[in-house]
Amino acid sequence: MFKLEPRPQASRWWGLGSPLLALAFTVLIGVLLFLALGKDPVKGLEVFFWEPLKSRYALGELMVKATPLLLIALGLAVCFRSNVWNIGAEGQFVIGALAAGGVALLADKDTGVWIVPAILLAGVLGGMAWAALVALLRDRFNASEILVSLMLVYVATLLLGYMVYGPWKDPLGYNFPQTKMFESVTQIPRLMKGSRVSVGLLIALAAAGALWVFLFRTRAGFAQQVGGLAPAAARYAGYSSRRALWLALLVSGGAAGLAGALEVAGPIGQLTPYVPAGYGFAAIIVAYVGRLHPVGMVFSSLLMSMFYIGGELAQSRLGLPKSLTGVFQGLLLFTLLACDTLIVYRVRYVAARSTGGAR
Repeated sequence: MFKLEPRPQASRWWGLGSPLLALAFTVLIGVLLFLALGKDPVKGLEVFFWEPLKSRYALGELMVKATPLLLIALGLAVCFRSNVWNIGAEGQFVIGALAAGGVALLADKDTGVWIVPAILLAGVLGGMAWAALVALLRDRFNASEILVSLMLVYVATLLLGYMVYGPWKDPLGYNFPQTKMFESVTQIPRLMKGSRVSVGLLIALAAAGALWVFLFRTRAGFAQQVGGLAPAAARYAGYSSRRALWLALLVSGGAAGLAGALEVAGPIGQLTPYVPAGYGFAAIIVAYVGRLHPVGMVFSSLLMSMFYIGGELAQSRLGLPKSLTGVFQGLLLFTLLACDTLIVYRVRYVAARSTGGAR
């Protein structure tokens, strides 16, 4: 028989290998799922893991999806390492998009290129303001940041709906709930022709580098992590738990708001009710699959963007529901949680003992 027994100390190798094993189990379960749906599993896996990589344009689309996922995950990593559970990055993403869209709507044909930094700054400030509500309620009234941040997601979505169905609705849009298309001057600069990849990708990679320096090379980053791992030790060392709370949520909200600004002033080009794409929730999985490490999150954001693109292709080519994207995301999270057991436990074979006695 097999049994789990505690390890003397957490396994560093399984800490790195667990996400890979979780991905293997996700693929295996995906094969069984395609078979259960009556689809060819080879074609199913192809649309998820090969189609997003097979051409230059496909790689560009992969980067477009990965950019907001990476930015949001980087901000969430600061929260989670600080033991602050911001589950409402989706709402901060929406408010950042809404604030950035409001600035973009002010532009006309005579507006200069200065409008692009203003749009991005508005997105950052919008996301930070929405996260500040969570920090304020947690700081002053000890309200659960999990519940507050999650509930604010729905408030943000309703606010977006009010604006695109009401004051900001395009009068020439045939009654569709959307703003007018933003002026071309507000467009986030593209990195290359024939692709939608923008400088947002470079911003996200730079943010990953900055986070690595902050977490592992600065005293402030060390204090932030100590506060999450050992609050009592942090207080003894003179680190402020209030400062850690506010810093974590403001950084996370600003990153999510920046992702929203890059999205509406980049691939979308206007505000619609479909701005909320689930990036804020998917980024939680990105953060944990990437082990809350900036380098790991770069790779996990690419993997999650493959799931997004694969779900869209599975819908159009295989006739499967778009919700399959969420299924694969959930499978990856649950298999990761299961495989993480091997970090602190090991599987040991124990020979069955005979219960028969001498006669």
